[in-house]
Amino acid sequence: MAAAAATASTKGNGGGGGRAGAGEASGSRKKKGPGPLATAYLVIYNVVMTAGWLVIAVGLVRAYLAKGSYHSLYYSIEKPLKFFQTGALLEILHCAIGIVPSSVVLTSFQVMSRVFLIWAVTHSVKEVQSEDSVLLFVVAWTITEIIRYSFYTFSLLNHLPYLIKWARYTLFIVLYPMGVSGELLTVYAALPFVRQAGLYSISLPNKYNFSFDYYTFLILMMISYIPIFPQLYFHMIHQRRKVLSHTEEHKKFE
Repeated sequence: MAAAAATASTKGNGGGGGRAGAGEASGSRKKKGPGPLATAYLVIYNVVMTAGWLVIAVGLVRAYLAKGSYHSLYYSIEKPLKFFQTGALLEILHCAIGIVPSSVVLTSFQVMSRVFLIWAVTHSVKEVQSEDSVLLFVVAWTITEIIRYSFYTFSLLNHLPYLIKWARYTLFIVLYPMGVSGELLTVYAALPFVRQAGLYSISLPNKYNFSFDYYTFLILMMISYIPIFPQLYFHMIHQRRKVLSHTEEHKKFE
């Protein structure tokens, strides 16, 4: 689920592109961090990704001010969006080589779901690029990623401002449903065009005796949001209580 990749990642101290969910540490549990070289690399990676998503945010604002309308703003940030979202594939490598202590499987699922939405839906079905639903998930992703990569950067430097930590564990309450709504509406808008063009579908007969219906695949993907969304959302609510309550207790002792 693409929105999960944007909001479910709540790694407390490792940072650097590990995503969320199972196995992540809360702010109350310390884990051994990466070595000096890995830390330097992760800081650079997260600074670059923060700057990239800031470029996307500025691009959206500038395009809106120039046009006076929020319609079709996707075209103004299409290239940087594709570049920096695809750049998140490195996060799978970070987990695989062990410099970020997150699940490779979960991180792969979350990263690939976003890359899939960008390339296999929004890029491939050009008719949906002007849909307002695309802007909905792009705005949700942009805000989330600026906060997420900033969070990782400051965590790696052992100087995490409370405001960023609070935003990391609070704004998802709005941004996650916003992103999921945009994603689902975009896929739904793409369905008629996918069916009409037979996009990415393989029909029988063929020498491999194999068939694949991309239209049906997209429908099944949308249905999968039903059980996944509540689980991830309430998991993040639990993480928020755990991390922020620990922060408040720590402040009292200081």
